[in-house]
Amino acid sequence: MRSAGMGEDRSGARRTVLAVDGGNSKTDVALLAEDGTVLARRRTGPFAPHRVGTGAAVDVVEQAARALLDGLGDTAPPCADAMAAYLAGADFPVEEEALRAELAARGVAKEVSVANDTFAVLRAGASRPWGVAVVCGAGINAVGLSPTGRTVRFPALGRMSGDWGGGEELAEEIVWHAVRAEDGRGPATALTGLVRSHFGLATVTDLVLALHFGEADRDRLHELVPGLFAVAATGDRTAVELVERQAREVATLAEVCLRRLGLPAEPVEVVLGGSVLTARDPLLHGLVETALGAAAPHARVVVAALPPIAGAALHGLDLLDAPDAARERVRAHFRSQPPP
Repeated sequence: MRSAGMGEDRSGARRTVLAVDGGNSKTDVALLAEDGTVLARRRTGPFAPHRVGTGAAVDVVEQAARALLDGLGDTAPPCADAMAAYLAGADFPVEEEALRAELAARGVAKEVSVANDTFAVLRAGASRPWGVAVVCGAGINAVGLSPTGRTVRFPALGRMSGDWGGGEELAEEIVWHAVRAEDGRGPATALTGLVRSHFGLATVTDLVLALHFGEADRDRLHELVPGLFAVAATGDRTAVELVERQAREVATLAEVCLRRLGLPAEPVEVVLGGSVLTARDPLLHGLVETALGAAAPHARVVVAALPPIAGAALHGLDLLDAPDAARERVRAHFRSQPPP
C-alpha cells in the first residue's frame, strides 16, 4: 500500500512519467502524472541511433523531454520519476543497455526503462501487459511476452536475419513483378499499370532507370503498397500471391512467439500493428486470422487502435505501480486525441 496519495511521492510532490516512442521517422514524447493525466505531448524528429550514433539520437529525446518539463512553468519538477522509452534501434540487449545508460546520464528521469519499439505496440494494443505483437510497417518484427515475464524476440535486421515483408519489401516485389511482366519474363499483372500510373511514367523500366541514376526518390516506393491491395482485390493472381505471402509471414511470426513462450493453447491476444496491418485490408486481415486460427485456435487477433506512445505511457505507469484507473485515463486520452 502506498503511504502517499495517488500521484504523489512521500514529499507530497506529484510523481510524473516521461513516455517515449522513438521511431525511424518521428519521436513522440508525453509527460503524464501518476493518475494518468497527460500533462503535455510533443512530436519531434526521428530516433535513429544506427545513422547518427547513440548520443545524437538521445539528444532528440532529451531536448523534447526538457521542453515538456519546462513547459509546466513554476510547477515543473527537475526531472520525471520514471521514463519508459520504446525505441527503434534497441534491437539487442546490449543496445538497450547502451541507450538506457545514455538516457539515465541526461538526468531527465530518476528511473529509465528501455525496450524495442515493437513492445510499445504490444503494451498499447493488449488488454493485459503480456501477449504477442506483430508489427508490419516499413519492415516487419514481432515480440512475445509471457505472464511470467519471459520474452521472445527476433533480430529483425532484414533478409540477413530471415525476415520478409513490410512496406519496403512489398514495394520492391511490386516493381520486380511489374518489370518482369512488362519485358516478358513474368506473367501479365495489373501491378505493371499500377507502377506506371503512380509514378506517371510510360514504362516500369523508366522507373528502374530513374532509381538507378538517382532521379527518383526510392523512399516513395512504399506508396505502392495500398495499390497492391487494391489490385489484389480484383483477383490479380500475382498481387494475391504477394498478399498471401505477407499473411503467412505475419501468422508465422505470431505462431513462433506463442510456441516459444509455451502458450499456443492459451487465450492470448495477438496485437497487429504497423501501417500495413492497421490499414485492415480485408484480404490480408482475413488470411492472417485464418492462418493463426489454425495454428493457435485460442489466440485472439487485435488490431492496435492506440498509438505506440500510449504503450510507453502505460508502461511508465507500470513502473510507478499506478492504479488501474490511471491506465484507463491514459487509454481514453489517446483514443480521443490526435497526435500533436
